[in-house]
Amino acid sequence: MKPYDERLTVPRTWWLMALFGVILLGVALVPLGPVALLCGVAAGGALAGVALSTYGSARIRVVAGSLVAGQARIPVTALGEARALDADEARAWRTHRADARAHMLLRAYIPTAVRVEVTDPGDPTPYLYLSTRRPDRLTAALAAARPDVA
Repeated sequence: MKPYDERLTVPRTWWLMALFGVILLGVALVPLGPVALLCGVAAGGALAGVALSTYGSARIRVVAGSLVAGQARIPVTALGEARALDADEARAWRTHRADARAHMLLRAYIPTAVRVEVTDPGDPTPYLYLSTRRPDRLTAALAAARPDVA
């Protein structure tokens, strides 16, 4: 099976809002002259681009027998059942059902998620909550990456 790889990019509407913000910044700088306008728009555009790219750069990968979620790397042998969550279940698991010890790769603009049990007795983390646009593909990739249990 092909390894799973997903980048949790921000929605296009966020880029559009950033563009409008930079335009508003430009309008505010018009009275200060063309140099201030160009410098302000360039700096504001660069700052907005870096911020959105950085926030949307989180990745979820299943590769080489490991689940890589953001900065966390967990061998699939330390993981239990992976369960795809629809929008309502995902909302419940990131709000009133959430455990403070859980590892959450949360992106509020992604309504669906996967909840993966952590079975390693030495790890205090009870589960991983991973925002994903393709929960069924992620659960299938985790199941395929598990070694066969005899």
